[in-house]
Amino acid sequence: MSLVSAFVPIWILTTLGYAARRRGLLGEGAASALGRFVFHLAMPAALFAKLSVTPVAGYDYRSLFAFGASTAVVIGAGWLGVSRLHHRKAGERPVWGMAAGYVNSANLGIPIAQQVLHSVSFLAEVVLFQVFLVTPVILVALDRHGDAAGRVRLRRIASLPVRNPVILGSALGVVWSTARLPVPQAVSGSLDLLAAAAVPVALVALGASLHSDSAVRVPRAETAVITALKLAVQPLVALGFGLLLHLTPAQLLAVVVCAGLPTAQNTFIFAQEYGVGEALASRVVIVTTVFSLGTLAVTAALLKP
Repeated sequence: MSLVSAFVPIWILTTLGYAARRRGLLGEGAASALGRFVFHLAMPAALFAKLSVTPVAGYDYRSLFAFGASTAVVIGAGWLGVSRLHHRKAGERPVWGMAAGYVNSANLGIPIAQQVLHSVSFLAEVVLFQVFLVTPVILVALDRHGDAAGRVRLRRIASLPVRNPVILGSALGVVWSTARLPVPQAVSGSLDLLAAAAVPVALVALGASLHSDSAVRVPRAETAVITALKLAVQPLVALGFGLLLHLTPAQLLAVVVCAGLPTAQNTFIFAQEYGVGEALASRVVIVTTVFSLGTLAVTAALLKP
């Protein structure tokens, strides 16, 4: 299967999800319910199953550095720079930065990694980087602005790994791998079944979430700038760092494809939780998701090893 044709199943399943929601085959809360299934069950199972058998020593930190540098540059530009030009309040700026540089490494990242990269190894590193380094920074900033006295609720931040199943599944996978613990056959079989459901269910849920009964009004200029940062600037920055670090063609493809993933749905979830920038986050997730299906296909074709 060629890199471009590898996107065909992704487009088909996403379109089916959208069509099913539009025709009423899936109810109003279907996308949310399917998303919760993926987030709380299927995705943690897939990440644990992969990480538990992936030696930590096997990670190539040059690739992760290239990706991390692109994330820092784009989130920083959005958060500290461009959001000010659009007169966003201080509490909204972390959401603006997250929308520009926090990739959808789960719902869309997993199927793309499997279809295009034929492995979720590097994606697992991306997940760990985002959930253990980027997410706490965003939550600390949102907690501070969400508190009337500007305090940071450290207990909430400290309990994040336990409350977030993606972080928990990833962390347990790393522990299992580091300690070289065996996974019982009955458990591994159940995990494999859940992991197999992650990709199709995530894509159907994603397609269903793209159908909205009510239009969300967001300034087009802001949406366009964030989309450009997410789908063009971040992968280009990742490409530049990858070339400087002399990554192999396969590594370069993985880094740039992961950097070019659309805005994560967690951006909207965090915005909704803290009551800041919900409309902007929702619109950017939808727009970047739609356009990324094309930009990622082009990226994969141009960087084919």
